[in-house]
Amino acid sequence: MAGNTYGKNFKITTWGESHGKAIGVVVDGCPAGVEISEDYIQEYLDLRKPGQSDFSTSRKESDKVEILSGVFEEKTTGTPISLIVKNQDQNSRDYSDISDIYRPGHADYTYEKKYDVRDYRGGGRASGRETVGRVIGGAIASLILREVGIEVSAYTKSIGDIEINYDNFDESLLTNALRIPDAEASANAEKALKDAMENKDSLGGVIECIVTGAPVGLGEPCFDKLDANLSKAVMSIGAIKGLEIGDGFEVAKMTGTANNDSFKNSNGEISKATNHSGGILGGISDGDDIVMRCAIKPTPSIASEQKTVDKDGNETTIKVTGRHDPIIVPRAVVVVESMVAITLVDALFENMHANLENIKKIYK
Repeated sequence: MAGNTYGKNFKITTWGESHGKAIGVVVDGCPAGVEISEDYIQEYLDLRKPGQSDFSTSRKESDKVEILSGVFEEKTTGTPISLIVKNQDQNSRDYSDISDIYRPGHADYTYEKKYDVRDYRGGGRASGRETVGRVIGGAIASLILREVGIEVSAYTKSIGDIEINYDNFDESLLTNALRIPDAEASANAEKALKDAMENKDSLGGVIECIVTGAPVGLGEPCFDKLDANLSKAVMSIGAIKGLEIGDGFEVAKMTGTANNDSFKNSNGEISKATNHSGGILGGISDGDDIVMRCAIKPTPSIASEQKTVDKDGNETTIKVTGRHDPIIVPRAVVVVESMVAITLVDALFENMHANLENIKKIYK
């Protein structure tokens, strides 16, 4: 299986399956001298680990991370950083009845047709547990970004048809079960989710991510544009079905005069009067906040009866059992942050040799 590595200069390679002995990641390209500890990485992992609320799977995993290589006396050495998280609470028997049946909305059918084999225990590599490695990589990338004043922040913008009111935005609420920074919207979303769960159903939503402090110049046209790489990074997360940057799909309804961001001189610094571009022009960061939103589908593992077929093509029905999230969005917030952070660090490193002056600053 190819496709387990992301990045060019700063790379992550994730490994492991949902119901295997362990999962983990190798981070390559991290410079020496970055102060890092298992406790710091654990803070990120705790934001996505299961079993923390009524709206996540009841699977109990501590997601305790262990650094195996690449760190000495809590500083990176410049060598590959290998990290492991051991699985503790696998109930593979929950999946034995679907070993020959394709679950609607899952990767069962496509994996089996592509590889002639399928790990049906929790989805194998297609499971959300694969994202543990991404979050570890994102935690390390975030340390590098903070050294140059770049911050990545994501939150739940909507669940179902319930959307936050920006007038009620309260950053202190980002630790709530749904990661919604609006108390009223959070309460309404909780009710909608409880109703869906009672009906043996699930909900989707939208995550908004904002990057502050990014300099002008990140992104490599033509095929490594910043928006293109961000799109690939975020769209590679399971269950994400759409992404927009800046005004996104709304630009199709706008005129050029409405969509264009006028430039202005602010005390000798060039800036934009508006940010319809979402901080990226021509595939290159323009110095403004980078703003993106991604749509996450409803959890496909639902207890309602659904029509499907078995591997021999016989029509049948299925009620998915086991322990599943009624919504993926809240636990995916930190995963989105992580993939964005990894992409930005990769772009920072690539930009270091974009022109001669940059090289002279380092070596002369």
